[in-house]
Amino acid sequence: MRGGESLKEALESCLADWSRRTGVTVETWALPGDDVPSPIAEGVLAAIREALANAEHHSGASVVSVAVTVSSAGLRMTVSDHGRGFAPDRAGRGIARMRAAFAEIGGTLTVRSVEGEGTTVTGVVPRRE
Repeated sequence: MRGGESLKEALESCLADWSRRTGVTVETWALPGDDVPSPIAEGVLAAIREALANAEHHSGASVVSVAVTVSSAGLRMTVSDHGRGFAPDRAGRGIARMRAAFAEIGGTLTVRSVEGEGTTVTGVVPRRE
């Protein structure tokens, strides 16, 4: 993220650049309106970049959907595609990197994939007082 840039602005730029470069349509369901602390924003952005790279290289999807919301409970990120999907035992290093990015910011990340139907990556960072 560039100095002074919000998570929403960084995501808009990242998603537009990725879509332009890959030709894959990005549906943006929601982006955070609230300020997000910089370490959390950077972790979320790193995980989304990795999820997009996985979709680009492995899914064959023509559309990827992204939502990042902030509520009183915390932050939730979802990246979903309707591509090839994969068997659970085929999870690679990209998923490990996404999980590590969320663990570093106090969150958890789950990946649900069904062969022939697509993949959904969900990350949650609970709000800390």
